[in-house]
Amino acid sequence: MNRSRHSLLEKLFTQHGQPLVRFIARITRNTEDAEDIAQQAFVRLQKMNSTTELDNPRAYLYQIANNLAVDQLRRGKLHQEYLNQQRPAEGEDFGGPEESLSPERVLAARQKLQTIYDTMDKLPLKCRQAFLLHRTRGLSYSEIAHEMNISVSSVEKYILQALRACKKHAEAN
Repeated sequence: MNRSRHSLLEKLFTQHGQPLVRFIARITRNTEDAEDIAQQAFVRLQKMNSTTELDNPRAYLYQIANNLAVDQLRRGKLHQEYLNQQRPAEGEDFGGPEESLSPERVLAARQKLQTIYDTMDKLPLKCRQAFLLHRTRGLSYSEIAHEMNISVSSVEKYILQALRACKKHAEAN
């Protein structure tokens, strides 16, 4: 990277780093996600062939960040819609309290749980790890990304892959 481009990026980071994070946090309502997105925006700007040709590098940086934030919100909304489809409908009948601990229901629940365990064992390691960190430890996607040293979008992809695999195996059994 040439010197003038490097100094432009330093100047943008110094002057607009924190305001950019605040701007993104207003969109995502999450400071950790906003920091990740801001970093991604700076990386994308850095990867450009020529930032010196930009009329307004600050505006371009904010546009990149805005697009990344909207993309993340869209992926999150799709993920939430998928999860909502997997939940039983409110008021759906699962039997009364007298049925809730019947031997048949206990056996069916154990079989479903075993199916999930079998499905988890077949998942790729990173996919299984991301899913279990989210579901068993309750970590956010940002926390999982940090712990696994991967991007938030990779975490989303892995968890969605695990959910799809569980659904597929549950429908097959």
